[in-house]
Amino acid sequence: MTKSPSSVNAHRIFLAIKNKKFTLEHAWKELRYDQKWCDLGTAKTDGRSKKRKCDDVAESSPSEATANKRPPGIKAAKASGKKKVQSLGEFESMWTIKREDLKMKQGNHRMSLLDKLMGKKEPLTESEEALKQKLIDDMMSP
Repeated sequence: MTKSPSSVNAHRIFLAIKNKKFTLEHAWKELRYDQKWCDLGTAKTDGRSKKRKCDDVAESSPSEATANKRPPGIKAAKASGKKKVQSLGEFESMWTIKREDLKMKQGNHRMSLLDKLMGKKEPLTESEEALKQKLIDDMMSP
């Protein structure tokens, strides 16, 4: 079986570029008429391609361009989530909420401490009595 002149030239070009012989001749013979590879060959010779060029997108209407736009991939979505910068106002409002939460927790802690001191059956020590009185005073004052 003789090789066509274009095949011989293709083998020479491959050898010149890769510095090794083309060893997949059998695979090429099987796949050269396959639909996937035939489409690639005709797209180059026709001059027409299924891919849109930048000019085509600019000429189409805005609603059509957004309808055909693909959603971002997983990596792009994650990256955009990480890049989100919060404004100073958002941080201030979060800090205000956090301060109020801390005050509430401190109040609850003092309340539980006072409850334990008031619930004691045996007499309180001097320091416990002073703490109890201080907690009561703090609760009564605004």
